[in-house]
Amino acid sequence: MSAVVEARAAGSAQLPLLGDASATRRIAWRDGAAVEVAGFLADVDAIAAQLPAGGPIVNLCEDRYAFLATFCAAASRGRANLLAGSRAPAAILELLAAHPGSVAVSEAPVAGVPGHVLAPLGAGGHAVAPPLLDGAGTVAIGFTSGSTGAPRAHAKSWRTFHASCAANVRALRACLPADVGGHIVATVPAQHMYGIELSVLPPLLGPFAVHGGRPLLPADIAAALAQVPAPRILVTTPVHLRALLRADIDLPPLAVIVSATAPLAPELAAAAEARHGAILLEVFGSTETCVIAQRRTALGEDWQLYDAVDLRPQPDGTLVDAPYLDAPVVLPDLVELLPQRRFRLCGRHADFVDIAGKRASLAELTRRVLALPGVVDAALLQLDEPDAAGVRRVAALVVAPTRGEADLLGALRQCIDPAFLPRPLRKVAALPRNDTGKLPRAQLLAMLAAPD
Repeated sequence: MSAVVEARAAGSAQLPLLGDASATRRIAWRDGAAVEVAGFLADVDAIAAQLPAGGPIVNLCEDRYAFLATFCAAASRGRANLLAGSRAPAAILELLAAHPGSVAVSEAPVAGVPGHVLAPLGAGGHAVAPPLLDGAGTVAIGFTSGSTGAPRAHAKSWRTFHASCAANVRALRACLPADVGGHIVATVPAQHMYGIELSVLPPLLGPFAVHGGRPLLPADIAAALAQVPAPRILVTTPVHLRALLRADIDLPPLAVIVSATAPLAPELAAAAEARHGAILLEVFGSTETCVIAQRRTALGEDWQLYDAVDLRPQPDGTLVDAPYLDAPVVLPDLVELLPQRRFRLCGRHADFVDIAGKRASLAELTRRVLALPGVVDAALLQLDEPDAAGVRRVAALVVAPTRGEADLLGALRQCIDPAFLPRPLRKVAALPRNDTGKLPRAQLLAMLAAPD
C-alpha cells in the first residue's frame, strides 16, 4: 500500500479539535477582551446544546468568534457547516432547500431567512474537555465562487483541514520570532474557504488568536489591529491592500500580511511591504484543494509547494494530489515545474485570448490597466459574441474617477498591443466585487450591456 493510500485509509481516526488545549491560552479577541480556551470551550458546549435538530448548519455568523464557536459546536455533534457564498436571502434559501434538514444559525436575526439565533456568548459555564472529532467526518461544505459558472459543492473532512492547516501554520510561524504566536485580523468572510483556512483553523491548531470582527474600510482595519497585541497578522485581499495604500493610513506594526483570492501584482506586494514594514505572503489554493503553496511575491514570481503536495501537469490544467485529499483534483491552472518543489503559474486556458494570430493573458492585460495613474480598479474579459469582423474583443470596466475613457485608451495604446485594446472600455463608479473581491462574469457582462 502506498504512503498516500495508507494516509487516506487512516483518515477515520479521531483527531483533536485543539492543538493546544491549555485553559488559559488566548484563542480569540472579542470586544477588546481576550477569550481563553476555557471560555471558548464553554461557548462551544453551550451552542452545541442549543442547536436545533436536523442536518447541516448554515453558519451565518458574521462575528468571527461566533462563527468559530458555532463551527466547532456543529463539528462536535457530527454536523457539517454549510459555507454560504452570499448573504443574499434568496441565495441562503436556495442553499437551505438544496440540503434538506439544514438549518440557518446566526448570532443575530438575518432578514428574510428563518433560523436559530444564538443565545449571547461568554456566559461562562462548567469546565469542558476539548472534543475529539472523527477524522473522516465532514465538518464543512464549501462552494466554488461561481465567477465562471455555477457554484459547486466540496465537502471537507476534519482530517483534510487538520493536515492542510499544519502547512499554513508552519508558513506563518516561519515569519514570526521563534516560539511566538500571532494575532490575526481578517478582512475576508469566515464563510469563504480562504477565511476558514487562515482565520478560523489557525487559532484551533496553532499558537494564534483571531480578532472577532471583519473590518473592511482602512480606518476600521487600523482600529481592529490596534485591539490586538503584536505580533499582528493581517489576512486580506489585493483589493483591500490597494485601498489601504490609497488611504495612506497608519496601521499598528504588522509582522505578516497574507493575501489571496486574486493574483497579486509584484508592484503592489512590494509597496505594501514597504508601507507597512511586514512580510507579505501570497497563498495559492482552491476550494477543491485548500492552500497548497505560498510565495513572497515582492521577491519573485515562483511558488513554493507545501510538503506532501504533488503536482502533475495535464493537457487541460494541473493534477493536485496530497495524502489528505480524498482523491486527486485537476485545477484549470497551467504550471511549469521547477527544482526544489517550486513552480510557476502560466495562467489558465480560459485566461488566454487569441486575436489576429496573437496571444495575451487577461491577467496581464488587467495588471497593465491597474498600473495606469488614476485607476482605482479594473476588470477585463473577452466578450462572448464576435463583432462585425468576427473577432471576440476584449472589454474593460474601469474605475478611474479623475480620467476619461478616451484618455485611458490613449494611455493603453502605449503599453498594449492594438489587437487587445479594450473595445469597449467603460468607466464605472465601482465593480460588483463579492465579499472576497471576486467578480462574477454575468454581472460584468450586464454592466457592459447597460445603456450609458
